[in-house]
Amino acid sequence: MTVARATSRLSHSLELPVLPSIAALGGPTVRLFLTSATLLFVELLLIRWIPANVTYVGFFRNFLLMASFLGIGAGILYGRDPKAARLSLFPLLLFAIVGLTTSTSIDLQLHSSDEIFFGLGDSNTAADVNFIVLPLFVMLTTITMAALATPLGPLLTSAAPLRVYAIDIVGSMTGVALFTLLSALQTPPSVWFVVLAVLLGLSRLGTGVNMGALVNGALIVGTILVSTGTAGVTTFWSPYYRITLHEGVARSISVNGIPHQSMRSMDDPRIDPFYDQVYRWFPGRTFDNVLIVGAGSGNDTAMALRRGAKSIDAVEIDPKIQQIGIDLHPNRPYDDPRVHPIVNDGRAFLRSATGQYDLVVFALPDSLTLVSTSANLRLESFLFTTEAFNSVRDHLAPGGVFVMYNYYRQPWLVGKLDSMLETAFGHKPLLRTYDLGVGSGATLAAGPLVAALDGGAPPGDRADAMPSDEILRPATDDWPFLYLKAPSLPAHYLFALAVILAWAAVVVLRGASRARIPIRRFSPHFFVLGIAFLLLETRSLVTFSLLFGSTWLVNALVFFAILGSVLLAIGISARVTLTRPRLLYAALLVAIGVAWLLPPGNLLIEPAWLRYLVAATVAFAPVFLGNLVFSFSFRDTASADMAFASNLLGAMVGGAVEYLALVSGYQALLVVLGGLYLLAWVLASRVRLLADRDLMSALDAGPKQPAPTPEPAAG
Repeated sequence: MTVARATSRLSHSLELPVLPSIAALGGPTVRLFLTSATLLFVELLLIRWIPANVTYVGFFRNFLLMASFLGIGAGILYGRDPKAARLSLFPLLLFAIVGLTTSTSIDLQLHSSDEIFFGLGDSNTAADVNFIVLPLFVMLTTITMAALATPLGPLLTSAAPLRVYAIDIVGSMTGVALFTLLSALQTPPSVWFVVLAVLLGLSRLGTGVNMGALVNGALIVGTILVSTGTAGVTTFWSPYYRITLHEGVARSISVNGIPHQSMRSMDDPRIDPFYDQVYRWFPGRTFDNVLIVGAGSGNDTAMALRRGAKSIDAVEIDPKIQQIGIDLHPNRPYDDPRVHPIVNDGRAFLRSATGQYDLVVFALPDSLTLVSTSANLRLESFLFTTEAFNSVRDHLAPGGVFVMYNYYRQPWLVGKLDSMLETAFGHKPLLRTYDLGVGSGATLAAGPLVAALDGGAPPGDRADAMPSDEILRPATDDWPFLYLKAPSLPAHYLFALAVILAWAAVVVLRGASRARIPIRRFSPHFFVLGIAFLLLETRSLVTFSLLFGSTWLVNALVFFAILGSVLLAIGISARVTLTRPRLLYAALLVAIGVAWLLPPGNLLIEPAWLRYLVAATVAFAPVFLGNLVFSFSFRDTASADMAFASNLLGAMVGGAVEYLALVSGYQALLVVLGGLYLLAWVLASRVRLLADRDLMSALDAGPKQPAPTPEPAAG
């Protein structure tokens, strides 16, 4: 008698959960749903809240994701200890995190020129406390998530494995949807914490009111008050940043505490020289049709209008920054009917644009933020690749020119961009460098107008010699790391990864010891599946960021679609009896092979609906099949809580493995994925063997006491 046959009757009768009536709020089904929703909501809240206030942590946001996975897995382990507190410490820990975050202002310290944290100063006389701050927040996040996840362990064993897994996923999707909605509405953190308080209150219904509950309620209220921000400071929250507006001689904008841009009149003599460099190179030349990528609050647009542009497409990814420019820029460039404000990712706009431009400008597009928590991509990563420059070349009219400028802190970065432009356009670009007092600035230009010089000097201002002749690996769509000098794992990453993995070992061993869990209950199979699935998720996010834009909405929709594919896999696993799992693993490896043969760059096809259909099939086939592999294994597990904990801990390790892309690129991660799923298939035989043994022992022994009345299916 196999486990598949023994559970088939249950599997065929299993229904996916829906929200039950208010009368059942105290039951395990609703508590599991609310706990899962709260966990995902808090995870996203912390990953957004902490980096927005502590600069250094903002460049390691995936460490907070890893800490969340570790905390949830540890919470499940600690939940096996009957003396473990149920949510009692969570409000206190959350209050501590928020208090520390709002009172901490730490700038980024840089001691290596091999990697640039763009937009930040390279020197700072303050004490270098970064390697204390990052582990501190990782540890606090781990403990906080563990305190919140403590009830999850018993709830995961309250019903059949697939049923509780489905409830958990529905709850997780709800948490993601809630936070996505709040981001879309550009709400401040105080609103996030109010929603969190409501979720916590609902999850505690039916558990009684005591002094501890009252104290926790007071702590949540205190957290909301602390999170409201600093009085007298104009702060906005866009889907990407904490935006601070500063009044002065010129209004300026900071994002996540980092100076970002100033709104200056074009008559201001202090305007940076790169804004009109192309007009000084080619005096008297006008450009009728202009595209500005990274238009921001409007300086570049105002300059193009001043120089006679007849039509300007002003593309900016952040809607709030653009709106600030519309409302407050002294030249009011966005009020001009010649200007067409567009909120979109620059690479996505280039892909959909059909016209040609006389001038294309990449106007200081340094985002200072990562696309997501599970990919080392910044918002502008796919703008600065060889393929992106090829796309710009194809959108230039005869006699057109492409110009890019910024504060480039290292000569090797200017050299890298120069080499990439020469490869894309087939000629040596023009270069002009400046000493701007806050690091060297530079303007580069290429295109038919520059090629017509045939290597000679421009008719106006001079061009400078290249400051660096190093031959560096160009950034590509597969290796989109412009600000990394060479494929490598920088020392600060290795150190931070070692710290978090050591911390994980301490947390897991302590949790297992306290709950008296034998080491054999840990599941290597589910652990490996966790590593593999995190890599699958990362690559899906990277693929869709390239194909459809590195926007917060694309990121949220992909994450939501991944959870939806998990739910679909659960439904199939509940109704299909699979007697030969090796066929499923074979299909998964074939899907990974297809993704290897069809890298994302080959999916850049038109029309958009066909690109979406083909890309979704290629990218999500491994995700869906990976979910089926997990669901079929999870259905057979005899210890749902330990399987789930092992999987989450594996996902945490997957966050560390994902850094291999800094060396190999993202396509090579598919080779790692294939090896991980082969290993999972080998380990799967042990899962089924243990499940068969436990089930047969239970059937032979018979019930020793009256069986508990099963909870009715909610639907």
